[in-house]
Amino acid sequence: MREDVVPGQNGSDQDLNPVVAEQVDFIIAAFGKLGIAVGAVPAGNGGISYMYAEGHLVVREEHCGRVQEMLPRPCTAERITNGIMLVRMTEDASGGQPTVPELLGQIDAELGEGIATPNHVLTVANGVGRPCPATEPQEVYDDIEPSPSVDVDGSGAGVLVFVADTGLLNGAAATAPWLTGVTGDPDPLPKALPDGTQPIPPYTGHGTFVAGVVRCLAPQADVVVANIFNVAGSGLETDFVRKLDAALDLGVDVFNLSVTSPTRNNVPMMSLAAWLKRVEQYKGVVCVVPAGNSNSRLPEWPAAFPGTVSVGALAADRHSRADFSNYGGWVDVYAPGRGLINAYATGTYTCKVPPYAGQERKFYGMARWSGTSFATPIVTGLIAARMSRTGENGRQAAEALLAEAHEHAIPGVGAVLLPHR
Repeated sequence: MREDVVPGQNGSDQDLNPVVAEQVDFIIAAFGKLGIAVGAVPAGNGGISYMYAEGHLVVREEHCGRVQEMLPRPCTAERITNGIMLVRMTEDASGGQPTVPELLGQIDAELGEGIATPNHVLTVANGVGRPCPATEPQEVYDDIEPSPSVDVDGSGAGVLVFVADTGLLNGAAATAPWLTGVTGDPDPLPKALPDGTQPIPPYTGHGTFVAGVVRCLAPQADVVVANIFNVAGSGLETDFVRKLDAALDLGVDVFNLSVTSPTRNNVPMMSLAAWLKRVEQYKGVVCVVPAGNSNSRLPEWPAAFPGTVSVGALAADRHSRADFSNYGGWVDVYAPGRGLINAYATGTYTCKVPPYAGQERKFYGMARWSGTSFATPIVTGLIAARMSRTGENGRQAAEALLAEAHEHAIPGVGAVLLPHR
C-alpha cells in the first residue's frame, strides 16, 4: 500500500489500479505544495472511497467543543457556513497520531455518526478509476463547430449562471465566439516550453469547456466561471462552500457545480447541506450538478441532495446510458455526455491513461470530451434558455423541464433531456 493512502474502513490494505493511483498521486502532490496533507481511502475495487484533508474535521457547531476535547492534539475552530465549523489540528511533528478516518471512528462510537465528517477533497475528475473526467480530451479539426451547436434563437437573456469549475482560459472567445462576454477567474496555462509549445496540464480548460456548452444552449446568458478547483482540478469541501456562499451575493439564477464525490460511509457533506439550506432562502435559485463518472448506483454528493438537479450522461446514441455514468433513483435526468465538442486550450496535452499514456495530442482551441460534468451544462443551458423564454425563475424552469424529461423517459435509463428538441 502506498504511504499516502490509508487503510480502508475495514482496516485492510487495498491496492489502487494504476490510473487511479496516478490521479491520487497528482492531487496529493499538488496539495502538498500548499502545505496541505491529503489522504485517500481505498474502495476495494481498485478505486478510492473518498479523499480528505489530514488534520481537518467538519463539525456541527453545537458539538464542536465536545469533538475538540476528544482530539489528541491542539486545534482551532472556524465557522464555514451556518451551523458548520472547520476544526483544524496543529501539525504533528512526532508522527504516530491517529488519521482522520481513525479519529472519526472514535467520534462516531461516542457521539454518533454524522456529528463530524472529513473535509473532503472535491475534484472535477469525478469518477473512481476514470481519467479527467470520463475521458481525456480528444483532438478535433481546427475550426470545427461545437456540438451541441449554438442556439440560433439567442435565448438566455437576463439569466445569470455561475459555473463552479477551473476558471476561464484567457482569449477563449477568439476561437469560440459564443464565449464572448463570459467572465470569471483565470484558468492559467503554464509558460511555453523552450521549443515554443504550450503544455496543457490535466483538468486545464475544464471550466472553459463547460461554460461553452452553457453558452451554446443559452447564448445570451450571463456566465461567470469561478476557478474553485485550482489545485490539480480539485479543492477542499470547506473552501468550495465558502466560495459558493460568496457567490450568492451576485444574484445568481442557476448554479452549475462541476463536481461530485463519494463520502465517508455515504454520509452527506454537512457543509454543502448547510449551503443548500441557505440557497432555499433565495427564491427561484436552482443548483445543477453532475452525477459522476464511476458507473455506480451509490449516491455521490452534492448530486444526491434533494435540493439539486442531478445529471447523468447518455451515450453517443442518445438512447442508452453512457458506460461511465452513475445511475440510480437519486439521478434526476440524463443528457448527452459522450463526445461533446467545445472550447478548450491551445497547446499540447500529454495523455496519462493507458493505452494512450505518453501520446501527445495537439489542440487549437477546441476539443472533444466526455463526462457527466459536460452533460450537466446542457441541462443548465436549457434551464437558462427556458427562463428567458417563459419568464419562469430557475426552480420553475427546472421543474418544467424535468416534467418534460419524464415524458421522454427511456426504459432502463430514466428521464431524458436533449438539446434543441
